[in-house]
Amino acid sequence: MSQQSVLYDVPGPRQRRVTLISSLVATVLVLVGAYFLIYQPLDDKGQFSLDLWGPLIDPSDENFSLVWERIGTGFKNTLMAATLAILSSLVVGTLLAMLRIQLKSLAMRRFTGLATPVSYLLRGLTWLLSAVTRICVEVFRGLPVVITIFFVARGFPEFGVTFDTLWYLVIGLTIYNSVVIAEILRSGMEGLPGGQSEAAAAIGLAPWQTTRMILLPQAFRIMLPALISQLVVVLKDTSLGFIISYEETLSIGKQIIGALDNPIQVYVVIAVMFIVVNYTLSKLAQYVQRRLSRGRKTAGTPAQNPPPAALISQAEGAGGGA
Repeated sequence: MSQQSVLYDVPGPRQRRVTLISSLVATVLVLVGAYFLIYQPLDDKGQFSLDLWGPLIDPSDENFSLVWERIGTGFKNTLMAATLAILSSLVVGTLLAMLRIQLKSLAMRRFTGLATPVSYLLRGLTWLLSAVTRICVEVFRGLPVVITIFFVARGFPEFGVTFDTLWYLVIGLTIYNSVVIAEILRSGMEGLPGGQSEAAAAIGLAPWQTTRMILLPQAFRIMLPALISQLVVVLKDTSLGFIISYEETLSIGKQIIGALDNPIQVYVVIAVMFIVVNYTLSKLAQYVQRRLSRGRKTAGTPAQNPPPAALISQAEGAGGGA
């Protein structure tokens, strides 16, 4: 009996017909509702006219080249900010996760063999660093990312630190997303069986070696879907650059809308662009996860026993040699 039939009853011919008919009826109802509730009201207001869509889809329109040049500039700026923020968030988040794991491990040590004042000093320092990192994680994870970006862009110049607008956006996104990624990786490492850390300690690995060589690679593989979801969030959050006058896709889209007065058309095109990029990231995540799972299964497959014919020939050879 297959596992599928154990989990639930396999539908019979009658049930399959009912399911098919129900699906067709639901699809027709959705299409009819979309026509009367979405398409017809928009068509009555002229939202499908070429005057509004022409600058976006008609190459002969006088504004077509300029509109797509501006959209291309905004999309390039979006991808640049997202790429830098993703890389920096992954690096900072990984280091922060490893630091929190190490501090938790050190907090359980008694530092025996050292002088009593030194032992108490190290234990106090460990607890202090643990508290500081925990507070930073909770504060920056609890703040809305738009506020983080705003304070970075307004606070750094107050201390005489000035950057290009791009870097204010990247730093703000990194501060927020790195603590989220750190918590994802930390929970992944802490969710692993405790026997792995004990086995690593038994063969003489230091705690940081255990984290770097054993726990962290597994956490990346296990938490990959959550990490990819967070990276998609980074890409979408670049649209918050408008509060610091960074010319990303949505900011330039607002400029185009102000000149041509076609908000629905412009936002539809920008939405499709974001959906394509995010869908590509999701498919990339699925591909990487399948490759990692396949490699893990291959590495864990035991060597197959030689066929009986090979064993017989080996035995005959050994007998002849005797």
